[in-house]
Amino acid sequence: MRMSKKSCTFARFFEAMKQEEKEHWDLTITPKDRLLAIDWKEIWRYRDMFVLFVERNFRTAYKQTILGPLWFLITPVLSVIVYVTVFGGIAGIDTDGVPPILFYLLGISVWGYFASCLSATSNSFVSNAGIFGKVYFPRIIMPLVAVTTNLLSFGIQLLIFAAFYIYYAATGTELVIHWQIVLFPLLIIILAFMAVGFGMIFSSMTTKYRDLQIMLAKIVSLWVYITPVIYPLSMVTNEKLHLAMSLNPVTPVMEAIKYALLGQGQFSWLWLGYSVVFTLILLIFGLMLFNKVQKSFMDTV
Repeated sequence: MRMSKKSCTFARFFEAMKQEEKEHWDLTITPKDRLLAIDWKEIWRYRDMFVLFVERNFRTAYKQTILGPLWFLITPVLSVIVYVTVFGGIAGIDTDGVPPILFYLLGISVWGYFASCLSATSNSFVSNAGIFGKVYFPRIIMPLVAVTTNLLSFGIQLLIFAAFYIYYAATGTELVIHWQIVLFPLLIIILAFMAVGFGMIFSSMTTKYRDLQIMLAKIVSLWVYITPVIYPLSMVTNEKLHLAMSLNPVTPVMEAIKYALLGQGQFSWLWLGYSVVFTLILLIFGLMLFNKVQKSFMDTV
């Protein structure tokens, strides 16, 4: 017995309905009600995408260049040569007995990591709008990708620092390393979280106000001069100015790193605690703002 086309259509329709009833959803995407909500299990599920983004950022940093990854080495070396010539030779800034190359190389590497994380995180929404609009994944992954990618380049620069350190130690230069060197990973984590906190705040606001991107670039370019990167903090003898510079949350961390690795600088648990508390408050506020904006940023970006 042959069925009419209409009967076949209804048969296929009911078959599709039965098939649909058998199906069930494995993933439900809903907006987060809590501003401080972080779904670590969801982030772990997207770990492959996280690794892919890190690899993509690292490879495309100097894509279609002749020297490629060598720029990770050349850039800090050129900066050190300029700093040693200008600030050490012409301006005559003392480095408290530390070889200028080591002093500037460490300062440039640490500050460069902080500034790069801040810049990359602050562009999380704007620079990835095309991906956010097509594919779902936890948006918080992008700040984590920025921190991890820059950590790889920072590690390369630390290898340069270690090579020069070994050279000076082998040639008889007296170098001091304090036990606080064991805190070095923690100090870098503090800087990374601080950069992420600032970056998420700026990233959330730049979806509407693009002028903030230009303003942030200016702030970072000036910020380095109120941070003891190219000069030791001991050089600042004015008490009020010294206090103002110490209130810069990056200063206690920078000084602690110099004290641990070079024996020059000021290590203070009190000021380091201030940087930690500042970072935690900043990170909480930045996360709240980030979670709030990510719900509707595609309408304004």
